[in-house]
Amino acid sequence: MRLAVAATAPLGAEVLRRLAVRHEVAYLLTRPDRRQGRGQRVAAPPAKRLAEALGIPVRQPEALAGFEIEVEAVVVAAYGALIPTDLLERALWINVHPSLLPRWRGAAPVERAIMAGDAETAVSVIRLVGELDAGPIGAQAAFPIGPDDDSGSVFARAGDLAAELLDSVLALRQFRPQEGEVTYAEKISAADRELDWSRPATELHNRIRALSPHIGARAELRGRRVLVWRSRVADDGLEILEVQPEGGRRMTLEEFERGLR
Repeated sequence: MRLAVAATAPLGAEVLRRLAVRHEVAYLLTRPDRRQGRGQRVAAPPAKRLAEALGIPVRQPEALAGFEIEVEAVVVAAYGALIPTDLLERALWINVHPSLLPRWRGAAPVERAIMAGDAETAVSVIRLVGELDAGPIGAQAAFPIGPDDDSGSVFARAGDLAAELLDSVLALRQFRPQEGEVTYAEKISAADRELDWSRPATELHNRIRALSPHIGARAELRGRRVLVWRSRVADDGLEILEVQPEGGRRMTLEEFERGLR
């Protein structure tokens, strides 16, 4: 099938990689290059870098008003912008959403699921409609979230499942309404990143792994500001495993404490 892919973030890049093996991808629709990182250098999004490596044409409109679709179907995965209603009416838009919809509609479904201590999540493939993540479901597959899984491992599993589900949805094009309680996954804020050491160990551990390896939880440790990347819950509470001091590199807690001495 000839289709387009709308993707920006790493999950979208992984979906693009797998679809390109099975289908003719006419183009990648992605967000414009942005300034990133400490040096604020202009950089291409992960999906664009992959598309260029695969020889797939890239389109990066700042806004989608008047965009020419030119394909029958568009697969959306971690694109990062809402699709205007008039475009939804001109093609079949299918969205890969990494949650057990209708639970965790919104911007940060993986992070919010882990923060909440959910024992499972899913990949849901839906037809896009005007309301956020509310479209009917074409396919859905759940999988467990382990007690030490972080967002990176959950996104990787979601990428594996997405391509399998998309093939069946594109072939059958049968959808059913979402059923169950609706919850929303708000975008991660600066406040979400701050660790309060007075909170229970399990809650802190869930926050740390939800923000790893792509965002990072912030805290003061031994009098220094750090990002906390890995932890575990032990019998006597929370055990910090990996941190990154301001302006420094990631390191084990032992390396960090040795540097303080």
